[in-house]
Amino acid sequence: MKILITGSSGFVGSYFIDKYKNKYDIKTFSFRKDDINILDWKEIDVVFHLSALVHQMGGASTEEYERVNVTQTLQLAKKAKENGVKYFVFMSTVKVYGEETNSVYTENIICNPEDEYGKSKLKAELKLLKLENEDFKVSILRTPIIYGYGVKANIKALISLVNKIPILPFGKIENKRSMVYIGNICHLVDELVIQQKAGIFLASDDKPLSTTKFCELISKNLNKKIYLVKILFFESLLKLLKPSFHKRLYGSLEVDNTITREKLNLKNPYSVEEGIRLMIKKDKENITEYN
Repeated sequence: MKILITGSSGFVGSYFIDKYKNKYDIKTFSFRKDDINILDWKEIDVVFHLSALVHQMGGASTEEYERVNVTQTLQLAKKAKENGVKYFVFMSTVKVYGEETNSVYTENIICNPEDEYGKSKLKAELKLLKLENEDFKVSILRTPIIYGYGVKANIKALISLVNKIPILPFGKIENKRSMVYIGNICHLVDELVIQQKAGIFLASDDKPLSTTKFCELISKNLNKKIYLVKILFFESLLKLLKPSFHKRLYGSLEVDNTITREKLNLKNPYSVEEGIRLMIKKDKENITEYN
């Protein structure tokens, strides 16, 4: 089976190609480097569309999110459909549901995105689903935070903190955050490609973690002794000065992907503990990244 992957040099794309290069005939496409009008669609069975403008800490314009996440996605899907591709997998995000909440997100929850990233992804989803017919199936894959070797941004920063600072004010945080190990998300994609089922799918590890538990698992696999303490004023101070950081450290974002697991007869190959262990094991070889 021949798969066309966009965003192949990214975190998920790189892992998927390395893991499944001997199983599939994989071809890559870059909107920045390649011309979609001369793309060779010969014998391509599946498109796995990863390329996207993700949430930008420094901000990005509504127009830029629209151009990358909506316009380019629809351009690719229409070309694929015109050239006889039967199956299109679109990597979306739980941001289409909204932000941190004490509720639990499922495949069927009504979407209410709050930021431009989530809005653009939902818009792309809806437009893709309108392209569906008997000969062109679309799968929407919504993911929470994906972690694993090579992860950047917030998780990398947290690993760095745990590695360098023995006392951290993250004790007794009782939030619930669903994440998904990169090996589990790529296994889900592999199952989608095999079964070619259409619809909305939701990725997640088997259980959510609190920020405190996540730090404990990181320190365990780094072989670092840390003390996680609760400082009474720290949370309120962080909420006042850095509300976005407070939201990520103390907020809950839990998903229940029972429908996806039942529809695909899916079992995650990696537990949360195994995923964190594998992430740290590889990163320890390059631990200077965090020093």
